[in-house]
Amino acid sequence: MERDPNLPDLPDLPHHTGLEGRLAGIVAPTLADMGYELVRVAVLGRERPTVQIMADRADGSQISVEDCEAISHALGAVLDVEDPVPGTWTLEVSSAGIDRPLTRRRDWNRFAGHLARVELAVPLDGRKRLTGTVLGADDTHARLRTDAGEVALPLADIHRAKLVLTDDLIAATALPPRTN
Repeated sequence: MERDPNLPDLPDLPHHTGLEGRLAGIVAPTLADMGYELVRVAVLGRERPTVQIMADRADGSQISVEDCEAISHALGAVLDVEDPVPGTWTLEVSSAGIDRPLTRRRDWNRFAGHLARVELAVPLDGRKRLTGTVLGADDTHARLRTDAGEVALPLADIHRAKLVLTDDLIAATALPPRTN
């Protein structure tokens, strides 16, 4: 699958196509201007769809409820003007969370060493679903160590990838204790 040509030229955007690609192209520049990065866009439902925007802080710190609120107000205004979704829809903004999706090359590199589940759009060696340890990614492939050995997954063929919630992941993403 080719990258959507309507997406802005921002580094390491998640792979989106169709309406989600169009939405990503609309919201990514606003997020970048606000100091955030787009993690994922999803359109859920048909009658009254929910446009789900998942974001990270560009500085790598934890995203807060206040951040989500600010993003929601800014993107709501932009999407109202652009009107990319026909009819009535709902905007939902969230952080990626601990057991987050792996949608960008930097996600694969940041969470190297952690367990992930991957679903491919195109089978690789007869398999569409894999679970293994994240080994990182380059411009074209994500690497995963499975029980069968190391595999290189074409980034464009990854339909869905998500970290598995483990004690190691919780410890790695825990906030440092507050000092008063």
